[in-house]
Amino acid sequence: MDSSFQSGDPATFHQSLPFTPSRTNTPAIQHTLLMCKPTLYDVNYVINPWMSGNLGKSIRAHAMQQWQSLYDALSRLAEVVLIEPVLGSPDMVFTANAGLAREGRVAISSFFHPERQAEEQHFRRWFVDAGYKIIDLARETPFEGEGDALFSADGARLWVGYGSRTLQSSHATLREVWNVEVSSLHLIDPRFYHLDTCFAPLEDGSLLYYPAAFDEPSRALIESFYSLDRRIAVTEADALRFACNAVNIDQTIVLNRISPELEATLRASGFNVIQVELDEFLKAGGAAKCLVMKLTPGLAN
Repeated sequence: MDSSFQSGDPATFHQSLPFTPSRTNTPAIQHTLLMCKPTLYDVNYVINPWMSGNLGKSIRAHAMQQWQSLYDALSRLAEVVLIEPVLGSPDMVFTANAGLAREGRVAISSFFHPERQAEEQHFRRWFVDAGYKIIDLARETPFEGEGDALFSADGARLWVGYGSRTLQSSHATLREVWNVEVSSLHLIDPRFYHLDTCFAPLEDGSLLYYPAAFDEPSRALIESFYSLDRRIAVTEADALRFACNAVNIDQTIVLNRISPELEATLRASGFNVIQVELDEFLKAGGAAKCLVMKLTPGLAN
């Protein structure tokens, strides 16, 4: 691991512009995020191509340092609340897959793979205690939360992926719960098994995405919504660094290490860019956004 990434060290992350978090002098909560410490994180089964070849190869101490760097960066931008990890659920650290939350309601994930289904009860209990209205999806309708469902910047549209994990049949329930237009996107590259690995609606109304992860009709749908000047298409090399698995809060984007070219593009678009080394989590097929779930501000305080 890069020696500059040490927990608690001011140099734990790299930012391309002076760091000016919007919440510094703002007492009102604008963004709330859910995270889970990787104290029980490991790669001990294979449910995506990234895990293949990485069984037992995660280094927990490195994962903890990298997670702490991400937590420190995000805590400067938002309120971050934690759920306790549970023995036997090493992927609980990827809280984006817990469900989809908005306006005090949460659709709890119904995981496709049995290896992750034990997580559901723990996340469900946490959201009940936090005061959310719970929406449960049937086991025969796999849905993997914010990993496969992302709202547009204005909240008027919900982009939902389907393919190897989430079934398209789950999309109707999401439409009914939030009374929102749902656009279904077909994922065709197994390396990008969740929507948030290749598609990131940004808060300025633009999009960071990897076009080759989608079939032709889905690309056409994306292009009909986002004009050319609002689409930031990443290269395959950056896509494989999970560049699109980014956390965007106001004008700051937090993500794994990316190419200088993409960093320059994001900077030219007006974003602060904070890069955090997250290669320990890539071993399991995750990066910055996978490690974070957006919550309804004001709940779970």
